[in-house]
Amino acid sequence: MAKKQSVLDGAVILMAGVIAVKIIGVLFKMPLSNMIGSVGRGYFSSAYEIITPILAVAMTGLPVAISRMVAENVALGNCREARAVFSVSKKVFTAVGIAGTVILLAAAVPYAKLTGKGDYFNVLLPVISVSPLVFICCIVSAYRGYYEGLQNMTPVAVSQIIEAFGKLCIGLALAKTVSVIGISQFENGGIVFGKAVENSEELSGIIAPVSAAAAMAGVTAGSLMSLIYVVIYHRIRGDGFTRGMLINSRKQSSSAEIFRKMAAIAVPMVISTLIMNITNIIDTTTIQARLLSALNKDYNSVYLLHRAAIDKAVSLGRLNASDIPKTVRYLWGAYGTALDFKTFVPTVTVQLGVSALPALAAGWVAENKYEIRSTIETVIRICMLISLPAGFGMACLAEPILNMLYGRGASSDSVSVIVPMLIAYGIATPLIAVSTPAANMLQAIGRTDIPMKSVSVAAVCKIICNYVLVGNPKINIYGAVAGTVLFYLIIVLCNVYSLLKISDVKISIKSAILKPLFCAVLCGAAAYVTYSVLSALINPDISDFVLNGSTLAAAAAVICGAAVYIISLLLLGGITKSDIIILPKGEKISKMLEKYRLLG
Repeated sequence: MAKKQSVLDGAVILMAGVIAVKIIGVLFKMPLSNMIGSVGRGYFSSAYEIITPILAVAMTGLPVAISRMVAENVALGNCREARAVFSVSKKVFTAVGIAGTVILLAAAVPYAKLTGKGDYFNVLLPVISVSPLVFICCIVSAYRGYYEGLQNMTPVAVSQIIEAFGKLCIGLALAKTVSVIGISQFENGGIVFGKAVENSEELSGIIAPVSAAAAMAGVTAGSLMSLIYVVIYHRIRGDGFTRGMLINSRKQSSSAEIFRKMAAIAVPMVISTLIMNITNIIDTTTIQARLLSALNKDYNSVYLLHRAAIDKAVSLGRLNASDIPKTVRYLWGAYGTALDFKTFVPTVTVQLGVSALPALAAGWVAENKYEIRSTIETVIRICMLISLPAGFGMACLAEPILNMLYGRGASSDSVSVIVPMLIAYGIATPLIAVSTPAANMLQAIGRTDIPMKSVSVAAVCKIICNYVLVGNPKINIYGAVAGTVLFYLIIVLCNVYSLLKISDVKISIKSAILKPLFCAVLCGAAAYVTYSVLSALINPDISDFVLNGSTLAAAAAVICGAAVYIISLLLLGGITKSDIIILPKGEKISKMLEKYRLLG
């Protein structure tokens, strides 16, 4: 069997893959947002909201159960049992994929009518086009969960990159094709997709949902490409078990017994994941309903809070100030754009939990106290090292980042609405970043009930917070951000406290939190000052071309902030040798840093 990857080695591979996926995702969503505008993004986001809870079962719940069971069996030398777990999992995932697709199709029309109000068919189109994604992702997740349990993260990361790249190429191509066809039909008679169109505002309203559906079809195609890759990889490379390892393994359990063990592990995780994502569905309906209530109650207060954005959208013909339902969709689309940034850093750090779960599960079943303590300390510390500077930097550079990405496109008018959301999410990034890895580690030591309980309590608090604050005209859409921050705060406090208490692990608050926090504050301050000074010295105009003054100032600010963070962290001894040796030429770099006593 091939040598297992360490927690950090596996995490680095997954992080590199996810960073690539996120970059590809930005290259997908940024032009898509500029192509279809905030209204079209609203349709796109609504389709994601209904499919996410179903996908969560495939992407989060069952793969974790497979990973843990495979890791435990390999640690005990039961390779035949590990392979049998994979065999059973494929059957389970096939059944779940079929059931999930049927549930999605059955719920599509009621969901579209509930969230789409008068334009439910426009919401329905993207949902239908993405429905095959459920089945495909279920099968892919069986393979990913198996290789995660074997602590071989390479095929997992590569499959994710292939999926994202397919989504980028096919999704944008299909969305652009729909847009070109729609405009051509408008210019050649005014009948667009079978409907008479009189002006550009009506044209945008017809093209946006169809383009969103086309983009969703591209998402499905990308997942199919990922499935093809993992199947081919498994047939060529297998799992690395030798004949001797299989012969020396104890007799494997029956399929029914394996399924019962899998269900016992997976069900609490599936429930907690479903609670979290059903909360998002409730958000989709209640936030928009409460926005509508706030606008009807006191339109002027909402308008004054977003005056610059609404006036610009009206002047560009993207919004009609008297059309309250469309204003709701507009603010909801802006919120959806902010959510893209909320998950950027946590999607990277969540890979620490994915990599740590099999290692911690193996250490726990073998009662290896050193492995348990080392894994927990490493995950929490690295989460903070990454999320604190990234989050603070995002908060300090919120406006230039948004202007750089959306300042010249169809979402440019909503930038001023998104900036406060991005600042709040930037500050809360460390909380969000550690939430899933902490839950993964609890799952690894057999306490799957705790994440389920903490999510349940947090979800109730979030829904109440959203209902109260979003319905307040003076707060409106920003209440949804407050509810999200409260949600993660409750989860992290419960999960991290329980993890440390049950495992009897004591982490160093100074090295894990205080040192990176202090350096992150310096990082954010340096980035903010750099941008402020440079943008005052050079032309900040964002309307002329991509490499304008604002973009150059923002890029320089990011570089300066990163340099300040790394230097201050080295001076404070916040980086250890184990952090460095996983890098290319890490041994050589660590020896040089040790020479100058810069490692903690």
